[in-house]
Amino acid sequence: MNPFQEAQTVPELRYDEIQVGDQASLTKTITDEDVINFAKLTGDVNPIHILDSFAKTTMFKERIAHGMLVSSFISTILGTKLPGKNTIYLSQNVSFRAPVKIGDTLRVVAEVIKKRDDKKIITLQTNIYNQSDDIVVEGTATILKKE
Repeated sequence: MNPFQEAQTVPELRYDEIQVGDQASLTKTITDEDVINFAKLTGDVNPIHILDSFAKTTMFKERIAHGMLVSSFISTILGTKLPGKNTIYLSQNVSFRAPVKIGDTLRVVAEVIKKRDDKKIITLQTNIYNQSDDIVVEGTATILKKE
């Protein structure tokens, strides 16, 4: 299915259907192709992401994924799962807690922690875990739920 077809299947939750404690998650394995494509798209060709020879000389000893590539999957959850269609991303706070390496399998989780009924604003805890269940990205997102 191409992105245009997939966009037709995105669910929409109404503001009043969303409760504090609601969660959504997705799983993504970071590939070499993901990292290279992100570098091409953004122009961020920092050698820690691209060059094995350079990465071996760093504290990580191997290439790591761009932090913004990893955190971009938070947007995926908000726009396609919770709340889904008609979500307006207002802000995102992130802390990068641990490196993500090529081949890491990530679990991205968003949980509703606050609602502001007068403006239909929702705050979500947004964490990303690696395959060892270590938090690699931690943050909060604020969205506006349009109806």
